[in-house]
This record gives sequence, C-alpha cells and structure tokens, in this order.
Amino acid sequence: MARSNPLRRVHQEAEASLISYGPSEGEHPPVELVETFGELDLEYAAIRKACVLIDQPNRGVIELTGPDRVDFLNRMLTQELKGMQAGEVRASFWLNRKGRVDADLRVIHMEERTLLEMDVHAVARTIAGLSAYIITEDVVAKDITEVTHRLALHGPTAELLLGTAPGAGRCASVRVRGRDVLAFGSEDTGETSVELVVPVEAALEVYEHLVETGSDPNQGMPEALTDPATRTLGSQVRLRQAGWHAYNIARIEAGVPLYYVDFGPNSLPAETGVLMERVSFTKGCYLGQEIVARMRARGHPKQELVALKLARQIDLVNGTPRQPITGAAVLKKEATESLPGEPVGAVTSSTTSPMLGAAAICFAQVKHELATAGTEVMVVADDTLVAGVVQPTLRFWGRE
Repeated sequence: MARSNPLRRVHQEAEASLISYGPSEGEHPPVELVETFGELDLEYAAIRKACVLIDQPNRGVIELTGPDRVDFLNRMLTQELKGMQAGEVRASFWLNRKGRVDADLRVIHMEERTLLEMDVHAVARTIAGLSAYIITEDVVAKDITEVTHRLALHGPTAELLLGTAPGAGRCASVRVRGRDVLAFGSEDTGETSVELVVPVEAALEVYEHLVETGSDPNQGMPEALTDPATRTLGSQVRLRQAGWHAYNIARIEAGVPLYYVDFGPNSLPAETGVLMERVSFTKGCYLGQEIVARMRARGHPKQELVALKLARQIDLVNGTPRQPITGAAVLKKEATESLPGEPVGAVTSSTTSPMLGAAAICFAQVKHELATAGTEVMVVADDTLVAGVVQPTLRFWGRE
C-alpha cells in the first residue's frame, strides 16, 4: 500500500474538498487529491495573475544512477537523449513491445543521477520493465516515489517566490527553508510553472513555508487601505493554495493532455496528440520502435486526440454553458437528437474556459478522418447536441 500523503492533515484543516484520482485496478491504489480549497474562481485567477501552490501525490519518480544510464535510456525510450547535458529535461514515452504507451514521462538529467517523473500509477510497471533490460550496463534503477513528494507552483509570480525559475526544459537545485529541492520547469498551464521534487520528510515544512512566505497578508483588502509597512514578498507573490480543478482548467486551455485522462496504457503514440514532442524519428532503435515506424509508414492511426471548441449554448436551468462530461459521444455534424448515428469519438476531458469567454472546450479521441482542423462535429452535452469545431492544435490559449 502507498504511503499516506504527508500534507493530508493540512488539507483537512483547511477544509479542502478531496477527490480520488487514478484507475481502480492496478499495482498502485487510487490517490487522494485536493479538488479545491473552496474558492475555485480565485484559485484559477491566481494561476493567471499571481501564483498557486498545488500538492501532487499523483506523481511518482524513478531514479537512475551509474555511468551508462543515459545510453541505456536512449535505447529504451522514444526521445533522443544522446548528448543530453546536466540540467536538461526532455519529455518521452516508455513503450511496451506492442508499441503502447506504458508511461508518459519527463527525463530530468543531472550530474550524478537521472530522474524519470511520471504518473504514480505508471511507476511500478515502468521500473519493472526497464530493470528487465539492465543486463551488463552499469545502471541502477530505484523507485524513489515513497521518499520524495511532488509539489508545483503555477503562475507569473512563481519565479519571484523561489528567487529563480529553471524554465521549460531545464532543472536546477534550489534551497527552500534550508532544504535542497529539485525544481524543473514545465508548460502545463501556459504560465510560468515550476515543478518541485521534495524529500518526503521535508514536504510539510516546505509546503507551509511557501504558503507563509508567498501569501498576501492584505489578501481581500483594497490596495488603498493596506498598510505599506505590511507589503512583504507575499504582497507581490499573492500565492494561493489551489487544487486539481483549477489546474485542470488551465492545462486544458494550454493544450496539455494527461496520461490516464486523455490517453493511457492502450494508446499508441500517434493517438496521444503529443507524438512529435515525445518521439524522435531520427534516433536508433528503442522498445516499440517497429510499431511506431509501421504506423508512420501507414500514414495515420485509427483515432487521434484533438481539441474541440463548442458553440455557446446556455443551459436554461442553471444559466451556464453546456459542457460535455468525460466519455460523452462525439458525432458527425449531420447528427440529430432523433437520428444521432454511430459515435465517431468520445470526450476525454473538458472545461469552460475563462480565457475564451466561458466557452466550452474539450479534448476528444476521434476517428482519423475527422481529426483535420476545421472539421465540424456534434458533441453530446446534458443530453443535448452542441456543435463543435476541431482546432488547429491542442492549445486553446497560452502566452508566447
């Protein structure tokens, strides 16, 4: 059984709403995530205008040591790792022999070790698979999920709070409350995002320090009424604790699909929407490469992940835009409620986008012939058909 979250008591005291995350079947049980601290609109706004701190017990880490580790990984993973320098971070897939995605991961390379960061439910499968191929190589692979904890800062003032931000594709060691913390940049929300790998024994101390240091003591007060003497670093950072719901809105807007949500263990790389960001077509052999190459030669997969922007249609009962739920059917544009026809796809995740005027947006797996930008479809939302259009990329919004 997985260890308990070292921050659970803090979340309970804050009366956070908690949800279960992850597949019900598998080697790792579902984990408990904060959904929201009760002020979703403010949590989301802080991602765009200030900074949020998010607990991520749903993420796991594998550590590789030994002089052969990069060469070994380069023969295993889909991404080109040859020439990777200390301080670099690259996204990749770990595939099985059938070419299916066993893990969507980030390779974090440092002088003495290399970390693989991924969904916690993929860790056991990944370390078992990789370890089976370590034969003569001087490599040691170790699951360090239980001795580390994952946090994340998202928002334009995150760098101000830490004093640094590695930037997307980079990692660095930072000191937080006297503790060594690994920080690496991501683009999950379209804003500055700094992911943190913290020693589990320091997780509570680091979390509370970031909250205390980054929070605005004058939060909620008009600026004209605040005392200049109390304008601390927190007044500039304006950190807010946030949960999965606010992050989910921002990552969909930013065009970031998630493993176990938008694609998973049964998916081929070409079906994920992030093929070109994860797979090198110029490197040498790796596990599952034959399937990837065959798919590329064939031209396309049977289905692909796309972004859909839906027409604004208001639910007259609650006055909000109709938004499809996960699993909602995607139909051809000719579909009607009386003659819907066979589904041509399904929604994988959705939200209403504050940055797009509360438009309903979603990711969906659809048949290849409907995956072209500009294709019109119908999506089932609240037992009603809503028109949608396939977007040019997964990204709906984001700062350049």
